[in-house]
Amino acid sequence: MKFTGTESYVATEDLTVAVNAAVTLERPLLVKGEPGTGKTELARQVAGSLGLPIIEWHIKSTTKAQQGLYEYDAVSRLRDSQLGEERVHDVANYIKRGKLWQAFTADGKVVLLIDEVDKADIEFPNDLLQELDRMEFHVYETGETVVAKHRPIVIITSNNEKELPDAFLRRCFFHYIRFPDIETMKRIVEVHHPGIKEALLTTALTQFYEVREMGGLKKKPSTSEVLDWLKLLLAEDLTSEDLRRDGSNALPKLHGALLKNEQDVHMFERLAFMARGGR
Repeated sequence: MKFTGTESYVATEDLTVAVNAAVTLERPLLVKGEPGTGKTELARQVAGSLGLPIIEWHIKSTTKAQQGLYEYDAVSRLRDSQLGEERVHDVANYIKRGKLWQAFTADGKVVLLIDEVDKADIEFPNDLLQELDRMEFHVYETGETVVAKHRPIVIITSNNEKELPDAFLRRCFFHYIRFPDIETMKRIVEVHHPGIKEALLTTALTQFYEVREMGGLKKKPSTSEVLDWLKLLLAEDLTSEDLRRDGSNALPKLHGALLKNEQDVHMFERLAFMARGGR
């Protein structure tokens, strides 16, 4: 069971090595990188490449680890008891299975995506240590122990918004997705916009990397944003000549696809103005 990338996802050699190492070691793969570098999509592509179903658990700031195991709806059970419902006698009727329970009891091997783990409370990763390590957990309300039938391939993503606990990191295989260099980016663009003219692509990517490398940007444009930008350029049927900037317009055309806040737009304009000698 080897991941080698897919036709729709350009995976670098070090990324495929990381995925396959995690699969071999049967450890969660922790994938970090700035937003828009394809971390979430990686899990979907791994599942597609290996022919496995995927179960996705998208983490929010309010998400608790317990929700990944199960939730007990005591309120509904109380209401049903007041109404004299027969189902109230079986507590299992009020247990909602979480994503880990679904992955553990699936009929075959699955890919389990735990997306943006750093959004939750700092204790969230620690609260899942034992379950991800032992691949089992206890349901106190029913007295049963849920044990994984097949160990899932666990892929955990993080945007590096906060540090993760050392005990959690020790149990993971780690990979940082570096931002693509220009040659890798050309391969990515070719997947999404096949047949794009070389002159347009070279000019556009040159401008894109100039924007990314501008010091002091609050938010650097990502891979997903350059793909959106190129889609707009193609829709407008612009050429490499059309992208040329003059002194009166320092920003790239349709820059709203790349720069997402007014501070970055203003800073870019000021720096460009200074580069022209303040004329």
